[in-house]
Amino acid sequence: MTILAKIRLSKPLAAATAVLALGTAVAAQDKHALTSPSGIAFSDFRGYEDWAVVSSARTDEVLKVIVANPTMIAAYKAGVPGNGQPFPDGSRIAKLQWKPKKSTEAPFVVDVPDVFTQAFVIEKDSKRFPDSGGWGYALFNYEPVSDAFTADPSPSDCGHACHVAVKAKDYIFHPYQKR
Repeated sequence: MTILAKIRLSKPLAAATAVLALGTAVAAQDKHALTSPSGIAFSDFRGYEDWAVVSSARTDEVLKVIVANPTMIAAYKAGVPGNGQPFPDGSRIAKLQWKPKKSTEAPFVVDVPDVFTQAFVIEKDSKRFPDSGGWGYALFNYEPVSDAFTADPSPSDCGHACHVAVKAKDYIFHPYQKR
């Protein structure tokens, strides 16, 4: 095949690739455009994927990794809430939840994350959330089939009602774990 024939063949291929890439980019969801019924914007948690790990937890249904933004991590390292001080406004924490599965690769029995299910987020803003200890709560559900998040409309998620149990710790269950 001549060089000219190769160029002629590659132009339609390049055009088709560009159209597919554009279609994918247009179809992809911008999760940061979501806002919960409580007024918490997912965009307030931009970059949560790279925040420092605070702790982890497991229930019968999910594996959880709790991460916090740099403001909250600095407060933890300064001794909050054990020093009696509250977390500062701007503190944000996200509880990322997966359905567990048994590892088929490990030479021992261990549960590992399987399907991502939810991002439960908490934001400290004393002016916006004065009736809940300064904290706002939101739950964003993830649907793997559509690869999309939705703001959970249910008021029954574990928000302020659950966190009242740890009011003495500024409404935060998980301490910053020793490492």
